[in-house]
Amino acid sequence: STNNAMDTAISGQGFYQMIDQNGAILYSRNGQFQVDKNGYIVNNQGHKVNGYQAVAGVVTATQGALQISASDLTPRQTEDVAVGANLDSRAVVPLISVFDPAAPTSYNNSTSLTVYDSLGVNHIGSLYFQRQPIPNLTAQALPSAPTTTSVSVASISGLAVGNTITLPNGGGAGIPVTTTITAITAGAGTTGTITYVPATVAAAIGDSIPTNAGSAVWKTYLTVDGVPVPATAAAMATLTFSTTGALVTSLPVAPATVGAGGTVISDPSFTPLGANPLPLNFNFSQVSQYGGNFGISSLTQDGYASGRLNGFSTGSDGSILGRYSNGQTQILGQMLLANFTNPQGLQPVGNNEWIESSASGGPLVGTPASGSLGVLQSSAVEDSNVDLTAELVTMITAQRVYQANAQTIKAQDQVLQTLVNLR
Repeated sequence: STNNAMDTAISGQGFYQMIDQNGAILYSRNGQFQVDKNGYIVNNQGHKVNGYQAVAGVVTATQGALQISASDLTPRQTEDVAVGANLDSRAVVPLISVFDPAAPTSYNNSTSLTVYDSLGVNHIGSLYFQRQPIPNLTAQALPSAPTTTSVSVASISGLAVGNTITLPNGGGAGIPVTTTITAITAGAGTTGTITYVPATVAAAIGDSIPTNAGSAVWKTYLTVDGVPVPATAAAMATLTFSTTGALVTSLPVAPATVGAGGTVISDPSFTPLGANPLPLNFNFSQVSQYGGNFGISSLTQDGYASGRLNGFSTGSDGSILGRYSNGQTQILGQMLLANFTNPQGLQPVGNNEWIESSASGGPLVGTPASGSLGVLQSSAVEDSNVDLTAELVTMITAQRVYQANAQTIKAQDQVLQTLVNLR
């Protein structure tokens, strides 16, 4: 492991393709790379790494010397916003029915997020949720003449003229009413017809029955930098929930590509200074209405400001991933590897580099982790295939042998010197 993000080791088979100053292709497993003054990825000899080029974060099929662009990342205008929230089903209708972002009593809850225009300038978008009144009761016209209904005689106790009984569906729409029996006509089996007084029914149900009972309606409003969008301060969307708290409809309805529950708001009245109009596409499919406190579970948007390149790293597949100051990442290129039918047949040219020969065969080029090619590891270099411990022991042994031999020669020299002196 190393501290250089550009150091890259190959785990498995393969060689880097290096381009020298004359355009010749060399092969190496030494991944000690750096970036030169022109942004090219090079080794210690200044040879450039070959790979696939990338355009706007997309890897192309064009090969060449990999060059890191230090230009700022182009901003992206916000287009899609996804909202995940729970609206409290116990909430009451606000005191003020006309929405006003400056009047907290005109809405129930609010949240905000940052959106970006075409220049990458951030704006504060605020969402407001306003519960609507329960649907009005619709008056029911009751007949003035005596009404008859068929019932199961066996299911009603006290079935006799003059008795007061409860009819399960006397008021229609499943509404039970209490009435007085005025006549009974026997039928086949256990069924019969009961005639009852309509006035009693009218008094029992108040001349009305609820319509659309159980559904709840909320209106959603939007402001950007405090300015209502649309400019008329009309509701951006109307959300209707079922009796189980699930979103039933969201109006207006978004295109099919957005998914269920989306809504498109494209109002040119909000045009940032010097930028394009900012249309926003909201998706409310993850909004619910349960008996719990209001809460935001997710609030995402797809825009971002411009960013400056802070650093980069190499993925296991050779992709060079740039990291920018705005928190975004983008692919800047992809390294390639080459393998040979007989790697031992490569001809060395020094500095841990080789060239192909007739004995090695032609190169088989591909991306790392494809086919028989190995994977890459960033911030690492390939370890030596020499056992340093064994080599150190061998060196020490050789040194001691040398010292022993030197002492032998010295002893022989002293003996010869002594013999000379005796003469």
